[in-house]
Amino acid sequence: MSTPYPFTAVVGQTDLRLALLLNAVSPAVGGVLVRGEKGTAKSTAVRALSALLPQVDVVSGCRFSCAPATPDPACPDGPHEPGPGGVRPARMVELPVGASEDRLVGALDIERALAEGVKAFEPGLLADAHRGILYVDEVNLLHDHLIDLLLDAAAMGASYVEREGVSVRHAARFLLVGTMNPEEGELRPQLLDRFGLTVEVAASREPAQRVEVVRRRLAYEDDPAGFATRWAGDEHEIRARVVAARALLPKVSLGDTALLQIAATCAGFEVDGMRADIVMARTATALAAWAGRTDVRKEDVRQAALLALPHRRRRNPFDAPGLDEDMLDRILDEFPDEDPEPEPEPEPEPEGPDDSGPEDDGPGGGPDGGPGGTPPQGDGSQDPGPLAETPEAPEAPDSGEAPAEAPEAPQPAAQEAAGPEQAAVRAAEPFRTKMLSVPGLGEGASGRRSRARTAHGRTTGAQRPRGHLTKLHLAATIQAAAPHQKARGRDGRGLVIRKDDLRQATREGREGNLVLFVVDASGSMAARQRMSAVKGAVLSLLLDAYQRRDKVGLITFRGATAELALPPTSSVDAAAARLEQLPTGGRTPLAAGLLKAHEVLRIERLRDPSRRPLLVVVTDGRATSAGNVGGRTDSSPRELAGHSARLLQAGGVASVVVDCESGPVRLGLAGVLAQDLGGPAVTLDGLRADSLAGLVKNVRTAVASTTASPHSSSNSNRRAA
Repeated sequence: MSTPYPFTAVVGQTDLRLALLLNAVSPAVGGVLVRGEKGTAKSTAVRALSALLPQVDVVSGCRFSCAPATPDPACPDGPHEPGPGGVRPARMVELPVGASEDRLVGALDIERALAEGVKAFEPGLLADAHRGILYVDEVNLLHDHLIDLLLDAAAMGASYVEREGVSVRHAARFLLVGTMNPEEGELRPQLLDRFGLTVEVAASREPAQRVEVVRRRLAYEDDPAGFATRWAGDEHEIRARVVAARALLPKVSLGDTALLQIAATCAGFEVDGMRADIVMARTATALAAWAGRTDVRKEDVRQAALLALPHRRRRNPFDAPGLDEDMLDRILDEFPDEDPEPEPEPEPEPEGPDDSGPEDDGPGGGPDGGPGGTPPQGDGSQDPGPLAETPEAPEAPDSGEAPAEAPEAPQPAAQEAAGPEQAAVRAAEPFRTKMLSVPGLGEGASGRRSRARTAHGRTTGAQRPRGHLTKLHLAATIQAAAPHQKARGRDGRGLVIRKDDLRQATREGREGNLVLFVVDASGSMAARQRMSAVKGAVLSLLLDAYQRRDKVGLITFRGATAELALPPTSSVDAAAARLEQLPTGGRTPLAAGLLKAHEVLRIERLRDPSRRPLLVVVTDGRATSAGNVGGRTDSSPRELAGHSARLLQAGGVASVVVDCESGPVRLGLAGVLAQDLGGPAVTLDGLRADSLAGLVKNVRTAVASTTASPHSSSNSNRRAA
């Protein structure tokens, strides 16, 4: 077994270490969610925490970690006779992102259950984590059905496994700790609320601090055992302080003033429900015990609010997390503390040798966290905050939309292609859109958009299992075994079942898709009200993608080039941030934007072949520049755009064109583009939920006609549009 990195050797990350230690003092706080960029010691600190937890008394031989004094009466290994038990270290169990349902909750031996009628149950990770830590790295990438199981277990303190009339229940009370990189997507609100505390971490930008991170990481890798020995004294002191704080915790008094401060804070920040109040009360009590006091003070309530409320306050999906500390201080100042009896301040938390180190940036700056020492000189979890609003610029026409015969002033080629750039405008208010979906039946990641074969959903049929059997189709299994009973010598009431008779249930649910936005940012889109409406429409579609668990990507085209502003990611808020900064101006290289989309989709198909794409092109359909499409000069920009669109159609990409053309005179070029892409065109107003009737049907009809008759796709697409 490898030597874990010492908890006290982690540099800086004060809030992260404090949140973990408070849960060690009071597991009732409810766990920690650690949010931050890669390489910030998230995983390292969590894995090191288990060494600081007190040992656990367990019933000898019990696979479900029952306590000898209070064994679970429904334990599958019970009933347990009273008596002394054994002692073992507290466990930290890791839940892999790709784990199966059976691995999480346990599995029944289906063959023995059917043939012998016995409950042969193999415990899962929830049983292993009972009375310990359940750690989920990249928790935001966890499949929805596993999240549902975690929510059930966290709410009830027990895990239920039910298969074809056979039921097993066991206790599952654990400290839930998760780490995530917000750039890869956000968590469902229901799971987010189950974490007691949340911490934002970031790497230090101070060179001296980063040097210390590297120095300690290299020392640990050269001699893990020796490095751990050098920090053993500090580890022992922290472990003893945790034990002392646990013993002091029942004596801590939570007075009426502190309760009023907690209630006023939660009400002031408009958090939903009462869980925030309870978590703040438990956290403030744990903070007082950790400080060696028996009374809860205003500073405890303030720190508890900073840890327990940022992920619970009411905000839009794309708003940055955080808490207005000035508002927090104003609320707390309305309820001043009663003067407590002076108590000696506890000694500061020991940091071990060489306390001048930097805030941690992961082990050697790697992706999984790393060593550390002293608190950072500045706030290591700074939030960039909202983008500053740029002053509006006057409208400018698309420099490429002038008639061919109109004279142009001489200017450099690059400046002519790009045209004058307009400052970014803010998006209009988002609105609710109806669902766009990809036709057919996919097999992608679990989500809420298009129909797909999934592990969960309604049962649609049965098939022979490929590999391990997970969902038994009982009727199909009996039907497969029935004709062979006489040949197998059946002489009793039991059915003779063999492995070849087992049938896997096939189920249909919903999948998440890759929604790739291709946004026209040329001069023809530069009218400020128009671009604001365009951004509002794209933001609305992004909100829809956030709710449906999609990956999103963003391509913009203007001037002479198309740019991949955001590679496909699960972080929809990152796409919203890129959209907010999007400037406009210059010619319209529509072909370049479509070819860039073709390239991105080709690469993504290799990376994730099961995730089907949906292309959303936001444009007025004009093409005034060939752009960087390989230097072709034998075709006009519009012809090149048509060739590029038909290339995407030939690849079977489901597409929707959002027509941004406005004004009394309309050229209808977006409709022509939609025909070339083989999908429908919809206006900005038509995106709204109350006026989008039939769009999904049109997408399906257009793609189905393309698949059925490629040679006659042009006529079919005109009818669909």
